[in-house]
Amino acid sequence: MNILECRALRGPNYYSRYQAIYMRLDIEELEDRPSDKVPGIAEKLETLIPTIYEHRCSVGEAGGFLQRVRNGTYAGHMVEHVAIELQNLIGFSVGYGKTVDSYEKGIYHVVFRYRDEATGLAAGEAAVEIVKKLYDGEDVDLTPYIDSLKEVRDANALGPSTGSIVNAAKARNIPWYNLTEGTSYTQLGHGIKQRRFQATVTDASGIIGHSIADDKEWTKQVLDDAGVPVPRGQICYSVEEAQEAADWLGWPVVTKPLSGNHGRGVTTDINTPEDLKSGFEAALARVRDDSGAVIVENYIKGEDHRILVIDGKLVAAARRRPAHVVGDGKHTIQQLVDIENQDPRRGVGHENVLTQIAIDVQSERLLEQAGYTLDTVLPEGEIAFLKSTANISTGGTAADITDEVHPEVRFMMERVGRLIGLDIIGIDLLAENLSVPLDQQSAGVVEVNAGPGFRMHMAPTHGSPRPVGEHVVSMLFPDPTDDGRIPITAITGTNGKTTTTRLTTHILRQAGRSVGMGCTGTVEIDNHVILRGDYSGPAAAQAVLREPTVEHAVLEVARGGIMRRGLGFDEADVGVLLNIASDHLGERDIHTLEDLARCKTVVVDATKRQEDGGYCVLNADDPLVMDQGTYWARGEIIYFTMNPDNPDLTEHLSNLGMVLTVKQGKIVMMRGKLTVEIVEVNDVPIAFEGHAPFNVQNAMAAAAAALAHGIEIDDIRAGLLTFHPTPAQMPGRTNYFEAEGVKCLIDYGHNVPALEALQPLVSGLATKRKIGVATAPGNRRDEDLAALGAQLARMCDILYVYETDSRGRETGETAKLIHDGAVSARTSAQIQTIMDEQEAVASAIGEAEPGDFLLLLVDDIEGTTERLKGRTYPTQAELAKV
Repeated sequence: MNILECRALRGPNYYSRYQAIYMRLDIEELEDRPSDKVPGIAEKLETLIPTIYEHRCSVGEAGGFLQRVRNGTYAGHMVEHVAIELQNLIGFSVGYGKTVDSYEKGIYHVVFRYRDEATGLAAGEAAVEIVKKLYDGEDVDLTPYIDSLKEVRDANALGPSTGSIVNAAKARNIPWYNLTEGTSYTQLGHGIKQRRFQATVTDASGIIGHSIADDKEWTKQVLDDAGVPVPRGQICYSVEEAQEAADWLGWPVVTKPLSGNHGRGVTTDINTPEDLKSGFEAALARVRDDSGAVIVENYIKGEDHRILVIDGKLVAAARRRPAHVVGDGKHTIQQLVDIENQDPRRGVGHENVLTQIAIDVQSERLLEQAGYTLDTVLPEGEIAFLKSTANISTGGTAADITDEVHPEVRFMMERVGRLIGLDIIGIDLLAENLSVPLDQQSAGVVEVNAGPGFRMHMAPTHGSPRPVGEHVVSMLFPDPTDDGRIPITAITGTNGKTTTTRLTTHILRQAGRSVGMGCTGTVEIDNHVILRGDYSGPAAAQAVLREPTVEHAVLEVARGGIMRRGLGFDEADVGVLLNIASDHLGERDIHTLEDLARCKTVVVDATKRQEDGGYCVLNADDPLVMDQGTYWARGEIIYFTMNPDNPDLTEHLSNLGMVLTVKQGKIVMMRGKLTVEIVEVNDVPIAFEGHAPFNVQNAMAAAAAALAHGIEIDDIRAGLLTFHPTPAQMPGRTNYFEAEGVKCLIDYGHNVPALEALQPLVSGLATKRKIGVATAPGNRRDEDLAALGAQLARMCDILYVYETDSRGRETGETAKLIHDGAVSARTSAQIQTIMDEQEAVASAIGEAEPGDFLLLLVDDIEGTTERLKGRTYPTQAELAKV
């Protein structure tokens, strides 16, 4: 077997409404060896992965997939199920998969769900190896594959604290994005509604509060001035100063770095000058700046507690104990540590809810003070402490005591959060018991933490877990009905996508919305271009939805993006399907119009359900849209049609469905027996006095999308009246102007349906010779390029063919196919091939005489426009005369 492609589909896609791994797999000679021809393969697979028995597959019951294997299935199907179960075995719950054949023998499309992208990709590769070995009769050891996948999982997994916030957001249907690879910098929500955080520091966390928390002496001063009990202490820069401080404060003492976190470098209960020197050096090694400052302070006897305050409210409290082992009278302390580290809850660093215990110099000092060594067999029930601080990150344990906190203690801890100025704060409190006020016991706040870890509260060693992630999400999104989403309009079709996207954006801007738009050509934020290029795919969604000022996203969605990466968002509020016509057939196993229709209907299939406020805008004049679009649409359907008496819409109107159409020269909205006029067709600039029916359809589609979003008719009318076919508003889309007496139309039509749509406009505007310049990308089929040439020859008197994008073909091959197709049309057109685009444009301009008409189907819009010196843009009245 050979993997030809393997990639992640990061949103709704051709194969699934959910994110999935796509693998294009060549099973080679195994095409002739279905599983029923491989004796015992089902039994070997079940022995290797017993849990695969639960896979129901199409049989619909447990063991169903294994039945398929015994009865005969193909290797690609087996890879799908093995990849799914490998992910389940390492803790990712996934179930969906699909394997379909292609138009090529032995080539299969294998698709399966994933939770983590890197792990999903690795599972697919591992599954191919495993199935291949099973086919070859080799023994398979599953352990190395599982271990490797766990490494990938752990390298890419969110930390426990970040994960708890993300999971809480997902439970509220709030979208999330990891913004920087390899970090926990995360965005919740879209556009203007977004909130960002890194670990447990949010975009609202005060920088001054963060600085105070990072400086223990500053913290102590702020709290002491406010009457919060804190230990006395002194900043020291040498061992000698530390000795003087300890003598002044009184033994025992504590040493800690002035700037530090996670209990690193902290030594407690120091009673001798020798231990003080070791503690000072340990703290100095952990100072996070170049100050060289170490704090020496009173040692407060009592239990170590961590208090978590979020948004000014105490939400969790835990009693922490340093890393320790409890004797059983049989094992040495080292053996007890090894046994404790086998606890599946313990991992390396922050990967699990508890951390493995590491023996270090501090551990050995504590054991020595207690009269132990690592070889001591600890008596039953006796405790040996291995760390002086109770941080989870150093192997400590925690018991939840949230419900035991005295109201006075609760009030004081909430005060601490307000005094420091942090929306999320972890407070380290030494106290004998939190069920009595602090002034009635030995107690003190020894440290506060910005960005505190949540592990001890999410999964305490003892006691009830606390949903701390939910508290963070509730703080960031206080309205429980707020899902952090902005309205998304997704627009697809074979032709007209860019025009409709730009027009919809213009209408929304006219209505006062701040709009982010992605289309073929640019990504724009509120009319400002931020990216140039083909942004008709998921990259545009990513850019727009992460922009902090965007109130509404309008996204052009092309076939290529859907097939390569999926939509890039999980759900649209309004999905628009303009038309389905022959283009790009033969690419990525899209060979028929029905295949293409399924690809395009991904947009309406990924639209919100009608009961959730979703709308699907469909072209009732396109049979495939009516058939496939209507079938897959999940939102309430709004049809648009050029025929007000369209018989297919009678039932829709009788059910109070909405239809946009043209009646008596006006674009109108119909609903039941109600008809509302929107605008005169002749007043819509892009309609060219009705000579551009395709743009009348685009205008209706944009108006329908605006209506779906609740935009007022007056604002829609204003948008339609002020959107002009100029390079400024519609670059490269029916840009009409005159240059030195020559009429010119610049457009991007690169397929036969687009040219057929343009033909009425060209015929209506041209009075003398029609001179064309055209090409097409080389990834079209031979017959499509030839048909394009024939159509151009029927439309033009003189045709210049050029080539810019061969897309895998030999240089000149694309131009020749278009040229030969034009010749085959047997028209009187003069046809010439000039390979360079600007040379072809220059030749056409040089050929043109006053009164001639230039049809420039070009890629370089700006360069071509600059060549047309002396251009003037006609007024609407002048267009009417034309």
